[in-house]
Amino acid sequence: MKMLKGLLFAATLSVATLSQAKQPDPPGQVAPGERPVNEAYLFAHMTHADYGRLYYSVSLDGLHWSRLNDGKRITDDYRGHPDIAQGPDGTYYIVGNQSDAATAIDLWSSRDLITWSRFGSYTPDLKSTPGYANALQRIGAPKLFFDKASAQFVLTWHTPHLEGTEEDGERYWASQRTLYVTSKDLKTFSAPPRRLLDWEMGTIDVFLRHEEGKYWAILKDETYPTLQWVTGKTIRIASSDSLLGPYKDLSPPISPNFREAPMLIPSPNGKAWYLYYEQYPGVSYGLSVSEKLGGPWYQISGYTFHDDWDKYGLPPKVRHGTMITLSRAQYDALVKKFGIETSQR
Repeated sequence: MKMLKGLLFAATLSVATLSQAKQPDPPGQVAPGERPVNEAYLFAHMTHADYGRLYYSVSLDGLHWSRLNDGKRITDDYRGHPDIAQGPDGTYYIVGNQSDAATAIDLWSSRDLITWSRFGSYTPDLKSTPGYANALQRIGAPKLFFDKASAQFVLTWHTPHLEGTEEDGERYWASQRTLYVTSKDLKTFSAPPRRLLDWEMGTIDVFLRHEEGKYWAILKDETYPTLQWVTGKTIRIASSDSLLGPYKDLSPPISPNFREAPMLIPSPNGKAWYLYYEQYPGVSYGLSVSEKLGGPWYQISGYTFHDDWDKYGLPPKVRHGTMITLSRAQYDALVKKFGIETSQR
């Protein structure tokens, strides 16, 4: 009997020890004494309570994020789903629009990410898009990419061609297609708009990157998930040898279903990729990690409310946005200007 009690006590102690054990950290962090390749990060985003306006959070490790400016707007002028690209002379540009029904895409510029000034606007003739004459007057989540190889910007957004109905509201979202134009200076743009992806499936929130010798389109598969379309409402990725495609090798889902607004950053040591995505409507954020953009990807534990298991954390009620790398000097300048919520570190 004493031996049995001893075994039971040992088993209980073992389970308790395991439950309190520290879980492994995500890959990509710097080792002690190692200098980071990527020193800091900016998350420019909306909030659940103030949708479509501009807020900042920052991070030193790409995993733990703190709000700036006491959780207040960075500027009252901006409207849209924030997306930032840096031009060849170091100027930053942020793109947005007043609403999906607005005809124009708006641009602001900044040298320091602190002060944003109106730069210009662009009004696409949506119905002139080749092979897309039924385009509706909708411009969703414009995004901006500067391609160093061709020294041009690519402006992307999504536009549907079917209205929703009472019986089938999802056909509106399934009809979204990703369009683009190019520009050398963000003053004049190529015409007409063109489709970026030639698949007959809904796509939104598409942005481009040039890494690992290829171009990558990170996107949300906007078809509703069913047994016949199990990849619906997930984040996926495709690649191309050319900036404007064709994009192919569309990946399996990187995220669970009902995720959108992906954001991609390199890890501090430059040896992993962190892909964030929102579980909408404003529920939480997920994080997937891979050594290569082509995968394989796996999901990191977070939002469990257990310190040993939460390997990343964002301020509450943050919504769509973009993440970019910063130098430590840029990070320090933003913190000095706006102040940081130390409780969120």
